[in-house]
Amino acid sequence: MHQNLIFHINKKQVADDSSYKLDDLVYIDDKIRQEESENELVLQAMDSPYTKLLMEQFLLSYLDLMDKKILAGLQKNVYPLYDDLKALRGLNGVKEHLAYIKDKQDDYSKKNITKYLKKSIEQYLPIVKRQDIDHE
Repeated sequence: MHQNLIFHINKKQVADDSSYKLDDLVYIDDKIRQEESENELVLQAMDSPYTKLLMEQFLLSYLDLMDKKILAGLQKNVYPLYDDLKALRGLNGVKEHLAYIKDKQDDYSKKNITKYLKKSIEQYLPIVKRQDIDHE
């Protein structure tokens, strides 16, 4: 007794070819502007005293310094918040905050350091501002 096996094979869907974008001048201009903006943020981050502080606290590694996305993210999303803290508590206030979060850092947070630093300062700034109001 023989049984016939039937195989139904469906061709896998392939993502659309996006090579058409290569001829789109608006798309190309936008990509160039994004890259220039990212490069500018990276250069600003490299010159920032906060980058040095993060290195001193071992919150950034030398590998992070070679990652443009990390540096641009820090400059765009984290360093302006450090400026706010510096205005309220001085540079030592920023150093104390970094020492504190380094002490509390878990291994998993090292995978997305920009997000960790941003969340940390976003949670800390309202506390500092409340303390200032309470002391007035």
